[in-house]
Amino acid sequence: MLLAFDTSSAAVTVALATPDGEIVASSTAVDALRHGELLAPAIAGALETAGVTPRQLTRIAVGVGPGPFTGLRVGLVTARTMADVLGIEVAGVCSLDILARQSSLTLPVAVATDARRKEIYWALYDGPAADGSRRRLEGPAVDRPAEVAHVLSGLPVIGRGAVLYAEALGVEAVEVAEYPSAEVLASGVATGTLEVVAPDPLYLRRPDVTMSAGPKSVLPK
Repeated sequence: MLLAFDTSSAAVTVALATPDGEIVASSTAVDALRHGELLAPAIAGALETAGVTPRQLTRIAVGVGPGPFTGLRVGLVTARTMADVLGIEVAGVCSLDILARQSSLTLPVAVATDARRKEIYWALYDGPAADGSRRRLEGPAVDRPAEVAHVLSGLPVIGRGAVLYAEALGVEAVEVAEYPSAEVLASGVATGTLEVVAPDPLYLRRPDVTMSAGPKSVLPK
């Protein structure tokens, strides 16, 4: 069984799938301040719903961001700790790729999520292939909406960032998906239609931000 979850946004989303990608349990809760409180119970609930024990898990998939520091850390630390204890593989996936995969549109799309501080994380994607996968053409990056409005212009935009900054971006958010879906993450990893990366944080900072020290890791050493 494959356990998938994403905490890169205001949503805590969890899903459990069979090896061929059939979803057997899932849940989503939107609360930007309670990722640490919500994730473990959501995982336990999914396992209980499906009648599965942790030892029956064969793989874990986790969204690696980009996303705000605190929420991203909760998901990645949980995934890597569980995988280490159970002796199984953990697969990372760019959270913007998950959102792009959620689109049912048969044309190129943009994804824009909330990076807070009046900024967005964004990426551009090609139209879907026959298997539903999408190739990322540009990004992920973090910018103020007005600075990338010309890049996203003319494309349907998916994600919370498009809802929050539609006017600044000069676009209409034509899709209702605001947050990455663990169901899409689970099925995409199981079927090989999402690109798998190392379970390391994709934590972006604007290039004009000056750091007082080296980059801060979101994972314990």
